[in-house]
Amino acid sequence: MEINNSKFDINLKFYFFMKYLVKINFSNIQIINILSHISKDENSLYELKQYIKLNTKNGINQWNYLEQIIYEIRDATDLHVFIFALKIYSIKDFLLELAKIKQISNIELLSKLDPLSLEYDKITIYNPYSTRVNGALLALTFFNHIDNNQFFHNNIDKEYFLTICRLSQELRKHGLEPNQIFMLIFNESINQSIISNSGNNYEDRILQKLKSIGLNREQIDKKHDENDSSTEFDFFFNLNGKSYGIGAKRTLRERYKQFIKTSQMSNIDVMIEITLGLDLGEEKAKAIRNYGVYLIVADEIYSQNKYLQSIDGVFSSSQLTLDLLKSL
Repeated sequence: MEINNSKFDINLKFYFFMKYLVKINFSNIQIINILSHISKDENSLYELKQYIKLNTKNGINQWNYLEQIIYEIRDATDLHVFIFALKIYSIKDFLLELAKIKQISNIELLSKLDPLSLEYDKITIYNPYSTRVNGALLALTFFNHIDNNQFFHNNIDKEYFLTICRLSQELRKHGLEPNQIFMLIFNESINQSIISNSGNNYEDRILQKLKSIGLNREQIDKKHDENDSSTEFDFFFNLNGKSYGIGAKRTLRERYKQFIKTSQMSNIDVMIEITLGLDLGEEKAKAIRNYGVYLIVADEIYSQNKYLQSIDGVFSSSQLTLDLLKSL
């Protein structure tokens, strides 16, 4: 497997131009002016300085990056690669917004789900992946449209899009692989734009649940047990004269043993372990309950496992209410 030098060089140059255009971050009007200028005179690239506000720090940075791009334009092919990169760059944000639609719709769906359910957990884990996959497929579709002279979206000017198609076809003859190189840049933009969601943090989701059932956020602390400093309660609060300590673990593994140890030493009134329950077998559940620690698991796990339903003190997440806490 070997890539010839000319193919490597043109793809490297395209990547370099795209990378620096991202650093420059031209406005739409700057892109229009630059493309218009080049179409009239391809030999006066240094005159592009007139479209940059050099009396500002941002303008100075833009020119420094653009000057490095201009320096790398050695022949007509390089110029066409730059023009192509600039036109693809102008559409990048449009593709990025389309890629994020899946993530935004997922976040809206989360508001309708129990934050302690498996479905909620799955969406929070998959959400950034879905944005990346959606972006990759959109980019592939976009470049397939280019290859076939098809119009990607009605809002894109047809003549403008045709010039992209023609440039792509010309540069492909020189070995350019625009989709593969564009994805290197596009992935970076997607990673930076992925919406941070507190749902990815299991503790935050439990706090969301506790607040929804009526507990006051200001009265909930995170603290170590007074008699067993090795155990930290993710949520500690007092309710109706009783003290409550809650541990939050998506999966228990062997960590549940620490809570069992603490239950033998602590003066706390009610100890609760909240977990998805993915690795909660019958013996483990019984061992935890034998030491007086209550268990709350995802609805899906609770409904699928009859043995959990038969163990006193094991509850599904939908059963977690203020009344339940008071009754423990």
